[in-house]
Amino acid sequence: MEYVYAALLLHKLDKKVDEENLKKVIKAAGVEPDEIKVKALVSALGEINIDEALKSAFIPTIAPAVAPTPTAPPEKEKPLEKKEEKKEEKKEEESLEGLSTLFG
Repeated sequence: MEYVYAALLLHKLDKKVDEENLKKVIKAAGVEPDEIKVKALVSALGEINIDEALKSAFIPTIAPAVAPTPTAPPEKEKPLEKKEEKKEEKKEEESLEGLSTLFG
């Protein structure tokens, strides 16, 4: 993950995302860079417009709290909460899958 963070940091600072700069950032973070991972990431990012990828990335948000209806018994509310949690988990998994294809 630190390699992706380094690439995003370089991009944010308008620096060229290349092997040399990635290695410098990784070393500055106190980690010895892995040549294979650096080359793979630079290769993968060479085909991607990072600005467009960030704009289209799914950003998980917290759903607003829903007040219980006065006529609904408490037993019916519990299953609804579980369904909402499952939907949020699926959305989060889908967004992580999209990011994994984006950065290798």
